Amino acid sequence: MSERLKGKNVLVTAAAQGIGLASAIAMAREGAKVYATDINPEKINLIRDQILENLEIFELDVTNNDSIHHGVARAKPDVLFNCAGFVHHGTILDATDEEWDFAMDLNLRSMVRTTKAVLPGMLERGGGSIINMSSALGSIIGAPNRCVYGTTKAAVVGLTKSVAVDFITQGIRCNCICPGTVDSPSWRDRVDALGEQLGSREEALAQFVARQPMGRVAKAEEIAALVVYLASDESAFTTGHTHIIDGGWSGQ
Repeated sequence: MSERLKGKNVLVTAAAQGIGLASAIAMAREGAKVYATDINPEKINLIRDQILENLEIFELDVTNNDSIHHGVARAKPDVLFNCAGFVHHGTILDATDEEWDFAMDLNLRSMVRTTKAVLPGMLERGGGSIINMSSALGSIIGAPNRCVYGTTKAAVVGLTKSVAVDFITQGIRCNCICPGTVDSPSWRDRVDALGEQLGSREEALAQFVARQPMGRVAKAEEIAALVVYLASDESAFTTGHTHIIDGGWSGQ
């Protein structure tokens, strides 16, 4: 690889699978020292199979400030990739207070916690790049039965823009990524769940694919390529923006 991230320390949350895993591997292959973290120690240990000397793994709970501060002290990140999140199914009438609280805490407040934790060190070192995982669903487009998820992901856009404008003169960049449907273990679980409702997994899969104009869902590695760009100095003039990578879904 071209070592586009050589010399950078990167902290990735929810790195045990999907976009987080693909991004951790991609950034390590580009020369970064990557600290790949997740709340699930069994899944995160699977990354050891990648045999990348510059990729270190440890357990981190993004809902716990002590865990976050321990992880940040260990990684001293120049780049933070906030990837932790959960997709709730249903309309506003279906969502319970407990589901709202859980989603707001994991999908939004976890990013508030990690961002507050990394900023002092980034400012002291003269800069940094914060990359937040948002979604095409939320502030960009709506989708059926994604009320809780879309609301929290729209809030991530607001958080991103606020952090970007507040620290733009101090070397801090903050951007968010807004994917469409991405092939991942969690997405496959949602396909299975919808398949049970419809009586056919094939019909469920067809519904997910049909909303993507390209006729397929994204690969996690395709999102990871955008993460690498936003982590690198190639994007040094880019901050405060939503980076849509949804196969044309929102462009219809």
